[in-house]
Amino acid sequence: MLSPIAMRIELVLATMTTASVPNTPELDALFDLLRGASDPGDRSDAEQRIWAIWCSNEDADAARAMRGAIAALETGDPTAADRALNMMVKRWPNWAEPWNKRATLRFVEERDADSLDDIGRTLELEPRHFGALSGFGQICMRARDISSALLVFEHAVAINPNMDSVRRVAEVLRRQGSRTIH
Repeated sequence: MLSPIAMRIELVLATMTTASVPNTPELDALFDLLRGASDPGDRSDAEQRIWAIWCSNEDADAARAMRGAIAALETGDPTAADRALNMMVKRWPNWAEPWNKRATLRFVEERDADSLDDIGRTLELEPRHFGALSGFGQICMRARDISSALLVFEHAVAINPNMDSVRRVAEVLRRQGSRTIH
């Protein structure tokens, strides 16, 4: 029988491989540039623009709430960040970035099961979310599910070739061989 973490890892892996990419022409073009540009500066600019789009919202209240949540995370106020992000996922449940930010907070707090739930929702909304994928891979490693971590990290690098540290971790994991908890 799988542990609760292993079951959630399996669920998020399924989401990672089956979620539909939303129809977002601006993001599509940026992801094409991210994967296809030969100039590292162009790839870096595309990545920064993707993050800016993910963190933005046309609703002024949503944009203000995101700025507040980010400020709370940056200043190390997990209580304020949690409060803001909980409100955001309730008020704007179809916006991927609040789910991702809350997953990050929960990861830092070592609440991996909760973080995996939020990563799953992030990937349902934006399956190309390389930030969520990176966090997912880290949770897999913490759970000692090396084969899943490798799969997730390779998927993240395929989406965002700029992720040099993730690529290096994947190379190490590949050399170590596949050990897993399931």
